[in-house]
Amino acid sequence: MTVRRFFLMLLAAVVAVGLVAAPSGVREVAAATPDLTLVSNARYDVQPEERRVRVTVDIVATNHLRDTATRRFYFDRAFLAVPPGTTEFRITSPTGSPTVRVSQSRPGYQILALDFGQRIYAQKVARFQLTFDLPDAGGAPTRDVRVGSALVSFPVWAYGSEETPGSTVTVVFPKDYNVEVEAGELPPPTTDADGKTVYASGKLAKPLSFFAYFIADRPGSYEDASVTAQVGDREAALTVRSWPDDPDWAARVSDLMERGLPVLHELIGLPWSRDEPLVVQETVSRTTGGYAGVFDPKEGRIEVAYYADAFVILHEAAHAWFNGNLLADRWANEAFASYYAQSAGGRLEQQLTIEELTDELRAAAFPLNAWAAAGRGDPAAEDYGYAASLALAREIARRAGHDGLRRVWRAIEAREAAYQPPTVDPGTSPTSETTDAIPDWRGLLDLLEDRTGEEYDDLWREWVVREGEETLLDDRREARQAYERVVRSAGRWELPPPVREALRAWQFDEATQLLAGATEILERRSELEAAASAAGLRLPARLETVFESDAGLEAAHAEADAQEAAMEIVASAHAARPVNPDLLQDIGLFGETPEARLAMARDLFAEGDLQRAAEAAISARLTWEAASEIGRNRLLLALGLALLVLLAFALAISRWRHRRRRRLAAAAADDTRP
Repeated sequence: MTVRRFFLMLLAAVVAVGLVAAPSGVREVAAATPDLTLVSNARYDVQPEERRVRVTVDIVATNHLRDTATRRFYFDRAFLAVPPGTTEFRITSPTGSPTVRVSQSRPGYQILALDFGQRIYAQKVARFQLTFDLPDAGGAPTRDVRVGSALVSFPVWAYGSEETPGSTVTVVFPKDYNVEVEAGELPPPTTDADGKTVYASGKLAKPLSFFAYFIADRPGSYEDASVTAQVGDREAALTVRSWPDDPDWAARVSDLMERGLPVLHELIGLPWSRDEPLVVQETVSRTTGGYAGVFDPKEGRIEVAYYADAFVILHEAAHAWFNGNLLADRWANEAFASYYAQSAGGRLEQQLTIEELTDELRAAAFPLNAWAAAGRGDPAAEDYGYAASLALAREIARRAGHDGLRRVWRAIEAREAAYQPPTVDPGTSPTSETTDAIPDWRGLLDLLEDRTGEEYDDLWREWVVREGEETLLDDRREARQAYERVVRSAGRWELPPPVREALRAWQFDEATQLLAGATEILERRSELEAAASAAGLRLPARLETVFESDAGLEAAHAEADAQEAAMEIVASAHAARPVNPDLLQDIGLFGETPEARLAMARDLFAEGDLQRAAEAAISARLTWEAASEIGRNRLLLALGLALLVLLAFALAISRWRHRRRRRLAAAAADDTRP
């Protein structure tokens, strides 16, 4: 929190008028500071029930002048500067009847005219008690004076004369308040018998240079209100937890969350995912680590400082999406929470206070990857981190456009990885490759370039990467160029998953080796396609399947070897087929079907059944190669059979003739018998 100080240096001007008492007729003589000094003990009593701080200033006025024989000096009035907005002025004195009035009112102070109601003569002292109130007048949450049962904040001045030491300040808080001195230096507090917290400055050497600002809150003092916001097709349940004495904060935050969450949903493009109510709790900045707002995703609670403006509230609301579950790095979550807070605030016509990246902030510049965790960096680095990350988010959005960013956020929510295969339509295909990793600066860069078609590595070099990480961007560029070349060469084939996994992991040496291996397979594919075309064969899809699988490039090489060998066997079978078979080949092929077996081998090869294709081709080749020998054997066998038939026929004729002669001889013998 930036405490607005009323004065860099308090001015308590003391001006008095001295009069000559005797002799008569002698002209008046003016006396000037430090001839009259004021030393005070100022006590600030915090009174929450009356919504005020009661200030009691015990003043000792001393006239340091000395009378002369002809002149007598005295002071009867003075002027004192007090904080603006103070009221209920009263002044008393054990002697005289003093009065007080406001002489001048300025934006940073008021001048009180103190009429002593008596004359303070040379070397004399008078005592006064001035009281006034610092009231909580209500109004803007950033007002300097707030006094309530839950929160107290106000400035503390000391009162006296310039360069006059000795004034003191005491500040008293009721018990049960957590008190912090936001500005100024005071000794540690004490606790009185009633449990009140007491701060005492001791005597101040230069009271007009003293300034302090207090903030105190009372823990556990809250009122809850239920709020519902329609976020897309879901109702977002909210619990707005405010201090009982700050209904304006509750109304302001409830209205902004109710109207802002639907706009943030529309801009970001992601649904509301919380089932439990989101708590939005009013706090002081020190309970949020010095920040105006903090989002705790584990507890489901947003803590917003009482003075935070619309930008801070919308920024924390955007953390309902950008909270470490969508993006891993702090700078990325803060960048887009700020970017969408600014965009939503513009649509809602809110007055936003945004710290732009000035030359003064650039003096603390560092790579955003080196941004320390919240609460661990110095204030200058924190201010630069917020301003620089917003500037980067704006530039990213300028290139990507709202639709492009929505595609990126939807991809991350769906756990879709970068480097999807060409056949996958990101965001629509159920076969998209996924990852469990929440994108860090590397994964975000990959997804931005994949989903929007733009380049962002120049922005990463300018804003994000630390020393030594630029070489990763160089290696990435070379690997991506090689990947794009191989993808074009692969055509409809998908590269093996390990290639994409290596790129996603930024393992560029491994990716380069895998891409070289994939190129070898694709070159073999071309060789096989040419050989198959020459052989009249149709390549099976198995090489593509193995190449696109997790089996590895060695398995793809083995498949290519097997296809090449099977193709050679089929080709050799085809070459063995006689073009103009001779007589012996015709005889040898009679009843055989090598053509059918070769055709079956072709079909089996196209189906990827390489072993059976080779067996069928070998059978056909052997049949053709053995056709002449088989024909010769068949012919010789036929001739042999023919000779046997002839011999058998001749033997049969011979036997017939022999039997016929015997029958004729027997008949002749019968004819000669008596």
